[in-house]
Amino acid sequence: MTRGERQAARGERRPGVGRRICSFALPAVLFLPVPVSAEQGTILEVGKFSEASEGSALPDGWKPLTFPKVPKHTTYMLVKDGSTVVVKATSQGAASGLVKPVKVDPKEYPILRWRWKVDNLLTKSDVTRKDGDDYPARVYITFEYDPDKVGFSRKAKYKAGRVLFGDIPIAALNYIWEAKAVQGLIIDNAYTDFAKMIVVRSGVQGLGAWVEEERNIYEDYKKAFDEEPPLINGVAVMTDTDNTQESATAYYGDILFKKASSP
Repeated sequence: MTRGERQAARGERRPGVGRRICSFALPAVLFLPVPVSAEQGTILEVGKFSEASEGSALPDGWKPLTFPKVPKHTTYMLVKDGSTVVVKATSQGAASGLVKPVKVDPKEYPILRWRWKVDNLLTKSDVTRKDGDDYPARVYITFEYDPDKVGFSRKAKYKAGRVLFGDIPIAALNYIWEAKAVQGLIIDNAYTDFAKMIVVRSGVQGLGAWVEEERNIYEDYKKAFDEEPPLINGVAVMTDTDNTQESATAYYGDILFKKASSP
């Protein structure tokens, strides 16, 4: 029996793990994934914030993502940046996110596109440490459990985790804007290897300006977990500063999945 299974049998939790496991567990626990609509068969729009109304509480189809042990939450608002409506996140020693349940095949729609803007970095953030596990901006993708696509050891750890935390996803990819880590780094989350951190942006380059991003989720998952990805069941954005007790402001533009271009 593994250590995780022994902990599960005794009902134990590793310090700090519950909150961060929940950070990618809630989409599966609270909301049933639903298919998202396609435009001309090549695009799946999951965050069409630009078509929302300024001042609306939340974008259509998105829900709050909060954590039981974090009393102070990040504030999310639909605001106009120039002529375009976007999501503004303001965090002061706080943590929460916005999540949308989806059902997307990453092999059919492997390309994730989004745009974001970050006003400031966090001086104490550190992707390798639990007390530094804060980021001014992150976009993360969660995956549902498919036993046919999971190796034996991860399957055992997942089953033990379900005893503790319920119906959690099997994995999450966190695309982050970090202060000091090497751009392109893929590393285990400081709390759990069920979540991988991918440093998309690092340092001050691009700070204060809108930056367009594109990632191949299918390839990123295979690099991060060394196996074929199951279906995607959630998309989330989060600006969090609860570990470092700093402040951050970030903006999120439209988010979509796209089929890969033909050779």
